[in-house]
Amino acid sequence: MPDEDLIELKFRLYDGSDIGPFRYSPTSTIAMVKERIVAEWPKDKKVIPKAANDVKLINAGKILENNKTVGQCRVPFGDLPKGVITMHVVVQPTIAKAKSEKKVDETPTKNVCSCSIL
Repeated sequence: MPDEDLIELKFRLYDGSDIGPFRYSPTSTIAMVKERIVAEWPKDKKVIPKAANDVKLINAGKILENNKTVGQCRVPFGDLPKGVITMHVVVQPTIAKAKSEKKVDETPTKNVCSCSIL
């Protein structure tokens, strides 16, 4: 594939640091991009994704779906054919893990109603 067809992306993490930039084919899926983000994630960060499903990518205010391609998610920026596109990365643990942790922390509460008739 010619070099000019590749899309250059960098990824902004929660603390303002960046991963990349990397070059992707327009036919690369978002799932493939997430796998690379997890593989390239800095080991010194406090929050580290364990799998690609823990990562959410946001571009132009929209959460990108795994089955979409990089070419479909690219937002046109007028007359700027080349340039690095910055996507924001959010780490969100899987729901099953979050629910199991929440159950451990919760203590059962009893609703008690006390009425007095005078």
